[in-house]
Amino acid sequence: MNILLLGHGARENVIAETIRKSSYAKLFSYMKSNNPGIAALSEKIEIGSYSDMDKVKDFAKKNNVDFAFIGPEDSLSFGVVDVLQSEGIDAIGPVKMLAKLETSKSFTRNLLQKHEIEGNPKFMVFGKENIDEIDDFLNIIEGIVVKPDGLTGGKGVKVQGDHFNTKEEAVAYCKEVLEKHESVVVEEKLDGEEFSLQCLTDGKTVLSFPAVQDHKRAYEDDKGPNTGGMGSYSCENLLLPFLKKEHVNEALKITKKVVDAIYSETGTYYKGIMYGGFILTKDGVKLIEYNARFGDPEAMNVLPLLKTELAGICQAIIVQDLGKLKIEFKKKATVCKYAVPEGYPDNPVKNEKIEIQSSNAKIYYASVDKKQDGLYMTGSRAVAFLGIGDNLEEAEKIAEEAVSKVKGKVFHRKDIGTKELIGKKVEHIKRIVD
Repeated sequence: MNILLLGHGARENVIAETIRKSSYAKLFSYMKSNNPGIAALSEKIEIGSYSDMDKVKDFAKKNNVDFAFIGPEDSLSFGVVDVLQSEGIDAIGPVKMLAKLETSKSFTRNLLQKHEIEGNPKFMVFGKENIDEIDDFLNIIEGIVVKPDGLTGGKGVKVQGDHFNTKEEAVAYCKEVLEKHESVVVEEKLDGEEFSLQCLTDGKTVLSFPAVQDHKRAYEDDKGPNTGGMGSYSCENLLLPFLKKEHVNEALKITKKVVDAIYSETGTYYKGIMYGGFILTKDGVKLIEYNARFGDPEAMNVLPLLKTELAGICQAIIVQDLGKLKIEFKKKATVCKYAVPEGYPDNPVKNEKIEIQSSNAKIYYASVDKKQDGLYMTGSRAVAFLGIGDNLEEAEKIAEEAVSKVKGKVFHRKDIGTKELIGKKVEHIKRIVD
């Protein structure tokens, strides 16, 4: 079976590794830059832009691919699934119209509101034509979150108390966003603990992966600017220390209703990944946002634990037989930590060489380029290190030992997966919920 993989990051590196566990699966990878981890797992690779649909299509046809697995969100926003389908090639990933679940914050909020699906915070969508009405809305919410209505690489969301303090600053940022985006979503700030619930769906059935907690902030103790994700962890009981099974079921129920609502609205089945960013609050589980692909780093936490063949799951999604599958996971804890360039995310060093030492951790390459004389960082998160253990302490120790050995102009968050940081999360929820 010939499978096209689109993407060049650590997320795609772990997808490639998981697909290749099936002896019958051959991988053909289209990347923006040469990821050595993906290249080593591929029969052939092609380097090119994700917006070059003709090049993607030609590479797929030339290698007689049976289906494609789409990694990054920008490819989905360019409509790569639509292009491949026009050539008779199925894909794990939604068509452009349904990728709006991620690419348009307003689409998702309005969908939940229209179909009366629980999980929405108070929100309003503003454009240049109604931005003057924003003051009235800001007066009825206690805290403010501002989200550009479009893709921002996980770095566009600003939160009152972290990125700005006053309503005047919120309005100023909204106006700044509207210079680049058609609209901006303003929401009430929710107090709680966030978690990721990544799901697979064929448009009828929804199956979930274990819950993961990601850490977006650049610096320890969850301080500093938002990033694409500095690291993440999952637990051996497939929950999280502050989550109960009922909370995961609440989140899964929301996702199932959204899948049904999408088909009701469009007449098209959503096939692929629905990754919900949720938050546990005093009022239960609320939806922060959806992504139309696996999370990065959260994919690294869950895919190595998957006991069921990913290639077979993909086939079931394509023919809408997902309901016949039982997906199983190893009961292990995981901790993922990223080595990132100095200055990341605002002013990262680029084209700097790094060296990786041997360790017991799994290594997934992200924004690096392999050249003749070694590995060079391209400016974003560089390499992810995953520790897998019987418990969090064991997994964290493996990840920390590996990431701390990287030579070069890099830094990482030492606190991810530690007892101290997770203890703060548990205490936070106790204060809110109990």
